[in-house]
Amino acid sequence: MGVLKLLMVFLVSVNLAAFLAFGLDKWFARRGMRRISEGRLLQFATYLGGLGAFAGSRVFHHKTRKRGFLLRLYLALVLNLLVLSGALWLFLRGLG
Repeated sequence: MGVLKLLMVFLVSVNLAAFLAFGLDKWFARRGMRRISEGRLLQFATYLGGLGAFAGSRVFHHKTRKRGFLLRLYLALVLNLLVLSGALWLFLRGLG
């Protein structure tokens, strides 16, 4: 499997995991069960799962009132987009 395919599988996997973590934590919250920590949710977002975490927050309406958490989530999303844009630029530059 090529490097690009491996990267795509990784990105899809980590974003799906981040999305599902937000949904699972919301489900736990509604049932009064032990929760996934905010730190762990932000780790998913930081480690290139920012899009999945952002989508999960919106779809499940989870953590949308906590300004400090949202600020860190948006920061992780911007960082993800910068890293991915830089990687894409380097990849395309190598093709030319």
